[in-house]
Amino acid sequence: QLQASGGGVVQPGGSLRLSCSAKGVTLANFATGWFRQAPGKEREGVSWISGSGETTYYIDSVKGRFTISRDISANAVYLQMNSLQPEDTAIYYCATGPDDPKYAKNGRSWFYFVASWGQGTQVTVSS
Repeated sequence: QLQASGGGVVQPGGSLRLSCSAKGVTLANFATGWFRQAPGKEREGVSWISGSGETTYYIDSVKGRFTISRDISANAVYLQMNSLQPEDTAIYYCATGPDDPKYAKNGRSWFYFVASWGQGTQVTVSS
């Protein structure tokens, strides 16, 4: 069971760190990613990290602002979000999927093969 936490309300330009924890699941056995869903919009993949942490992927709109990482000993994955903008406002979800090196060549495709979802956490960026 996955659980996202760390959301909140922040002003534009601010930062938040989201955490994804798991019960009964060893996250290092999977690639783990973050999705978000803004009001009235479809859910979109944001970033993912391989089981070892060696491979990461970001969509263009968050590159240079967001950093995904994992702590294997803590069985957790994090999303550090800096320079937040109003368009980042959404419910953020973490999810696990296949830990396969082939996705390093086409990172966006991984988002279509997610197997398990966790509950989301609300991120609101507003002045």
